[in-house]
Parts: sequence; structure tokens; C-alpha cells
Amino acid sequence: MGAERALMLVLAFLAVASLPAVFALLFCADEILDRVVCGWSEWRERRRERRTIARLDRAVEADSLTRDLDLSEFDRTDRHPLEQLAADLRRLGGQRLGGTGRSMVWHSTVVQAYDDRLRLACRALGITEHLAELTGVDQEIERVRVEGVLHAAGLTLPAARAGHRQRHH
Repeated sequence: MGAERALMLVLAFLAVASLPAVFALLFCADEILDRVVCGWSEWRERRRERRTIARLDRAVEADSLTRDLDLSEFDRTDRHPLEQLAADLRRLGGQRLGGTGRSMVWHSTVVQAYDDRLRLACRALGITEHLAELTGVDQEIERVRVEGVLHAAGLTLPAARAGHRQRHH
């Protein structure tokens, strides 16, 4: 009988001692439950995003797109940021296509600057171009080809014809 009383006394003491924790759980249960549910939802969302990205990588074979890129080109100190090149190309391309009423010297200077930026963008992305080697109609055809290749690589540029813009998909 003495052992039973001692056990009851210990259990009563534990119940009294844990009473604040029980009250805290009761009062904060909704917040604790909310945190658990939010954490679980975020985990599911991250997992779903990772699966989607993995599926997209497999669908477009992302490794094959970047396999031939020389990443050391991106570490050069004289390299222009690709975002800046894209902005310059859009600005100069708009001026090149919409430069009616300007002098021939101005137009040829804009076209030369545009071609220089096209060459820099091609070099940054490892794309072959022949703009410097060609003249006349051949150079214009090469310019359109390079614009198409850069567009396929993700740069949205003004198209070769005035008033027609490429859409970024």
C-alpha cells in the first residue's frame, strides 16, 4: 500500500508540474497546428516545384543545351553583362528600325553599333556569327539569322522588318 501511495503522489506531482505546459498547448494549439500545416504545405509546394523542374529538364534536355557552352567566358573581366547587351540590342534595334528622317551617317553608325552588340551577344553565348565578314544583302540575311538564333536563346530583339516585333514565348 505504501508503494501505491508513493506512485500516486509522484503522478499527482507530475500532473501539477505539467499543468502549465498543458494550458500552453491548449491556448496555442491553433497556432501550433497552423505552423505545422503551413510547413507541410510549403514542403509539398517545394517538392512539386522540384518535380516540375526535373520533368521540364528531361523534356527539353537542358543538359544538352548547355553542354557545349564554355563557362569560362562568363568569368572574363572584359565581358559585358548579357542583360546590358540585350538592353542595348533592343534600344539600338528600335533606333535602327525606326530611324526614318535621320542622316545616312547616323543610320550606318547605329547599324554598326547594333552589329557590334550582336557579335558580343553571340560571343557570350557561344553562337557562331559572320557579320563582320559579309556585306550588303548577305550581311542583312546574316543579321536576321543571328537575331533568330539569339531570340531562340532567350533574347527578345526587334525583328528585321520595321513594325514587326518578335514575341517572347
